[in-house]
Amino acid sequence: MSFKKFLFSFTFIKQLLIAITIVCATLYLFIVWIGFTTNHGQEIIVPNLSKLTLEQAEDKLSELDLDYELLDTVDYNADYPKLSIVQQDPNPGEKVKQNRVIYLKINSTGYSKVRIPDLIQKTYRQAVPTLAALGLEVGDTSYVPNLAKDMILEMKMNGQPVKAGQQVLKMTKVDLVLGDGKIGFEEEELNNSENDSIKNDLKQ
Repeated sequence: MSFKKFLFSFTFIKQLLIAITIVCATLYLFIVWIGFTTNHGQEIIVPNLSKLTLEQAEDKLSELDLDYELLDTVDYNADYPKLSIVQQDPNPGEKVKQNRVIYLKINSTGYSKVRIPDLIQKTYRQAVPTLAALGLEVGDTSYVPNLAKDMILEMKMNGQPVKAGQQVLKMTKVDLVLGDGKIGFEEEELNNSENDSIKNDLKQ
């Protein structure tokens, strides 16, 4: 039998159809398997875990076939209960697959301590961002006679003097004593008055 006749023979066509059927079935089973293993079309909406404890979050995630991993404890935030969830990734409302890990960060049990920076001889404008960067706040400000206007001369807390390097809790308010910038003008006016008085005495 020639090759051309073989291509159009019943035996070849039958084998070709069987081969095509096997390939199609294999592809179909592969697609079904991929869809099953990746939960194709089955998405879970990530719940909002904000302000929940780890135990509460674990129960909620288990019901949805999701898992979690605790990444870190963040600085204390008074808007959240102690040891409650502050941040999560993915965010609430996002769609994920089954068994997806949700990464969590929880609130600390209290404010951490920082050292008071050396603000003496610094200006008020310099002090504000310096304190804010450390998690501290500017409290009351008062002025005393001094040549340098708005220069910090003393730091206080609850009415008591504090020194640079002293440890305090974050969010502590530091009171500042500033120069009013008037003493130089007052001395100049006093000197001018004294000079005028001397001149008047000499004329007499």
